[in-house]
Amino acid sequence: MAKFLDTTGVSYHLQQLINKANEKLVLISPYLKINDRIKQSLEDKNRLKIDIRVVYGKNELQPEENNWLKSMTSIRSSFCKDLHAKCYLNENEAIITSMNLYEFSQVNNNEMGIYIEKNSDPELYKDIYEEAQRLIRISDEIIVSVEKAEKTPTQEKQSSKNETKTADSKQNGFCIRTGTEIPFNLEKPLSYDAYKKWSEFSNPEYPEKFCHFSGDPSNGETSVSKPILKKHWKKAKEILNL
Repeated sequence: MAKFLDTTGVSYHLQQLINKANEKLVLISPYLKINDRIKQSLEDKNRLKIDIRVVYGKNELQPEENNWLKSMTSIRSSFCKDLHAKCYLNENEAIITSMNLYEFSQVNNNEMGIYIEKNSDPELYKDIYEEAQRLIRISDEIIVSVEKAEKTPTQEKQSSKNETKTADSKQNGFCIRTGTEIPFNLEKPLSYDAYKKWSEFSNPEYPEKFCHFSGDPSNGETSVSKPILKKHWKKAKEILNL
């Protein structure tokens, strides 16, 4: 039976819908600016070669979003003129909602939606799936190209300094759950295996065991949202230009 969702429910079930996709994933949203948490989940699905279709239709993608899509080889994006529908589905479940796949909407707006499971509502799921496929068919697939914003000479000079500083300060980090060495990335402080386990609940505040910067035991003082121990934050900022 279909289930009503409030704003929190839509966000939660959308994250779970993405995490549980094993064969296919369709994301239909007029506005597209994906938050970091969902990007992490989509990157995981990209590594697993899941077939992902993204349909949008209301605005030009920013270069950063364009470049991210370019790096995701399993994601095919397309533009649908006059799109207003918001629909998200995998092979077993679907969400029809007012929420765009847009980070502002997920944080600031009051939203609602309906959650449908294929097993309990096969006909309803089938209707949603077929309409989603129709929207894909009438959309124009986008060949994403890498774009760079133009910079003034002053910005180019400053950018060059920053790039040199970043290159000089590259270092490995540590998985905040297992303590194993991984690339340092504040947005991805978990190893691949630890992330798969974490993504079952996707709680960014869940207490973890190690500091992403130093590898020191954190005794629950670190989490995905705060991966560096407070006592090491100043040093991390200095060394890594955070």
